[in-house]
Amino acid sequence: INVADGKITKRYPVSGSEFLNDIAILDNKVYFSDMNTGKLHVLENGQVTTLAENHEALNGLAVSEGKLYGLDAKGLHQFSLDGKEHVTINDEVTGGDGLIVIDENTFVASRWKGEIWMIKDGLATKMLDSKDQDVQTADIAYIPEEKLVLVPRFFSNKVSAYRLDY
Repeated sequence: INVADGKITKRYPVSGSEFLNDIAILDNKVYFSDMNTGKLHVLENGQVTTLAENHEALNGLAVSEGKLYGLDAKGLHQFSLDGKEHVTINDEVTGGDGLIVIDENTFVASRWKGEIWMIKDGLATKMLDSKDQDVQTADIAYIPEEKLVLVPRFFSNKVSAYRLDY
């Protein structure tokens, strides 16, 4: 997309894709997930390549310090940059949506239906549960200087901010 005028200048088709969802960018590579097919893809030098498969409901991608992380139906994982290997960091926070990397041992993850979790040293703590209020917590953002987690609230036209105290 040309930022100056908003025109689409190039498209990159992904063969067999069904529900391309989340992205993370590292070293001029665009990593992205297909939630329905469970695949992790990368766009590099104009080519789309599948890096990993069989990651049910893969979403919530994030990069930090040269490492790639993702949430799927089996938990939070660190992926090798070639996608061939992954290490499970936590298997309690499954079906995640948004992911923030605070540091190499601390993560904040959201689930669509209204939960936000902190995963520190592999252990998960639920920080917010808004399911009863029907407040979804999908993608999230983070302002490190303020230690603020920003949560777009679907269907209510609001954004909530929560300060982390850790």
